[in-house]
Amino acid sequence: MGIILSACSQGLIWAVMALGLYITFRILDFADMTVDGTITLGGSVSAVSIYAGINPFLSLIISVIAGMLAGLTTGILHTKLKIQAILSGILVMIALYSVNIRIMGKANISLLNKNTIFNFIRNLDNTNAVLIFGFITCIILILLLYWFFGTELGAALRATGNNSSMASSLGINTDFMKILGLVISNGLCAFSGALISQNQGYSDINTGTGAVVIGLASIVIGEAIFKAKNKNFYLKLISVALGSIFYRIVIAFILELGLNPSDLKLITAVIVSVALVMPNFKKSKISQ
Repeated sequence: MGIILSACSQGLIWAVMALGLYITFRILDFADMTVDGTITLGGSVSAVSIYAGINPFLSLIISVIAGMLAGLTTGILHTKLKIQAILSGILVMIALYSVNIRIMGKANISLLNKNTIFNFIRNLDNTNAVLIFGFITCIILILLLYWFFGTELGAALRATGNNSSMASSLGINTDFMKILGLVISNGLCAFSGALISQNQGYSDINTGTGAVVIGLASIVIGEAIFKAKNKNFYLKLISVALGSIFYRIVIAFILELGLNPSDLKLITAVIVSVALVMPNFKKSKISQ
């Protein structure tokens, strides 16, 4: 039971990142590789802020702003400088490695004996504190995203992702919408990175390595298991969060079986590949 609770706690924290990734990959149809760097950026900014005596909750806001700036940079490279989407994300991700080292001053920072947001939830052990905070955070974010994408601005952003040319012909500033989507997405990813660093008690330069694949795994698994791809938008958002939790539970049980933690990236790649292939496999069987 402890393994499942711990996996759910981790899944909820990473679900924040998956929700951010969903905006770019599914709504904007933008392959944003900035995420690997933004996760670490959020963690490093939060850790350094806490070391400077800033309130842990305020450090989350600072991390979100830093992530938004990273997303803004990717958006400008793509829309204004006309660099390909995937390449603009890779360029910012590479740059963020050096930026994160500069921010932390070294490869990692320990938050041992430092106050984090989870210390403020009394009378609970750390696992339950993370679980409760993660659950409340995900619910609030899902409600906010559902509300935002129901507004005129949110609808314009979705239209840009569905058909950029059509959206442009309707008078929508598609470049602005892409930048806005990237700003929101990377803000959420940095927020997730800040939560991760405060939860694990340190910020490390390699925290974000493979984050894109983990986020994709959460999205694809959620869509495959809960069949949410063609359902109401709020169900799609919920499926992303549930997919993140399910992914973490699977990984936890795999590690319990004695597999080497270094194999996790390979296992994740296999899980994502299978989840992506399954819908096409089902379609081919139906057509036969």
